[in-house]
Amino acid sequence: MTTVLPVQYDFPLKRLNTFGIDARAKAYLPVTSVDMLSHVKHDDFLARLPRLVLGGGSNLLLTEDFPGLVLHMQMTGVAVTGEDDAAVYVKAAAGENWHGFVQWTLQQGYGGLENLSLIPGNVGAAPIQNIGAYGVELKDRFHSLTAFDFNTGTTFTLDNAGCRFGYRDSVFKHELREDAAILDVTFALPKKWQPNTQYGDVAQELSAQGIAAPTPAQVSDAVIAIRTRKLPDPALIGNAGSFFKNPIVTKAQRDALLERYPQLVSYPQADGSYKLAAGWLIDQCGWKGRSRGAAGVYEKQALVLVNRGGATGKEIAELAAAIQADVMARFGVRLEPEPAFV
Repeated sequence: MTTVLPVQYDFPLKRLNTFGIDARAKAYLPVTSVDMLSHVKHDDFLARLPRLVLGGGSNLLLTEDFPGLVLHMQMTGVAVTGEDDAAVYVKAAAGENWHGFVQWTLQQGYGGLENLSLIPGNVGAAPIQNIGAYGVELKDRFHSLTAFDFNTGTTFTLDNAGCRFGYRDSVFKHELREDAAILDVTFALPKKWQPNTQYGDVAQELSAQGIAAPTPAQVSDAVIAIRTRKLPDPALIGNAGSFFKNPIVTKAQRDALLERYPQLVSYPQADGSYKLAAGWLIDQCGWKGRSRGAAGVYEKQALVLVNRGGATGKEIAELAAAIQADVMARFGVRLEPEPAFV
C-alpha cells in the first residue's frame, strides 16, 4: 500500500519564521514521525528536491522563496530516560518548544538549563547552533541525540564529541548540514547543581530581588526578566534574537583595541582569547535604533535586527552587511551572522 504524505505546495512561510518574512516554499511537509522522513527519501519526486529542515524558524533568514521541500519537524514528547550518580537524563523530541521544555525540567525539580530560558526555537534546532546564554551553552548539558540520515535512510546517534560543538557551531552546520534531521535530544542534568551567575546581569537581577542563594527556578526567572527587558517579542516585532555572534579575537587584538577604546566590552576565554561584545561594537558605530526602510536595529539592543513590518529577507541581509562593513572599518573586526541565510 502506497503511503500518501500530506505535502502542500506553494506554501506560505511567513508564520513559520520569527522574522515574519513573507516567503513561500515549493513544497511543505509537517513531519510527525521518522517514517515520514523514510517515505520522503524513497519518493522519486520529493527526494530530488532541495531540503530545508525547519524547527521554530528562529534562526534563519529567508532571503527568497525556497525552491524545494520544507520539512517542518513536529514530533513531540519529553521523558526521563535514566539516571546515575552524576545526572538525570531527559530526552525531548525535536518539535518540542525549547523554553517550554526548559520550564518542564524546572517543574520536575531538575536544574541545569535555567540560564537558557526564553531562547526562541525548538529543541531539535538547539544542538545545530549550540545555543548559549549567560555563561551556559547547550554542550554543557548535552548527552546525545538521534538523527535521520537522508543518504542511508537510517537513524544514527551522536554524543558530545561527535557533534563537534563550537561557539554557535556544530557538525550540523558543516558535513551534516544537508544530510541529516535531528529527531530527539537527550540532556544530562546535574544532580549536584550549582547556580551559574557569573554574568553581571544575572547577579544584579538576583541581588535586586534580595536572593543570595537562588534555586534553578529563581535563576530562570531572573534570566526571563532580563531577556524580556532587552529583547523584542517575535510575536510583536519580527526578529531572530541576537543576529551576530560575539567575535573572538586574540589577546593582542583585544589589547590594541582597548588602548584605543577604553570602554571596550570583552570577556576572557579559557584558551587566552577574548570575546568582544558585538552589541557594543554596533552601538559605537551608531546603528542602535536606526532603520533602512522596514529593516532596523532594535532600540534597546543593537545586536538585534528587526522587521518593522513588510521587510524582505534581502533588506535585512543588506542592513546586516552595512553594519558589518562599519564595524570592520572602525574596529577591524568581522561580525559573523548567527542565523542561516536561506
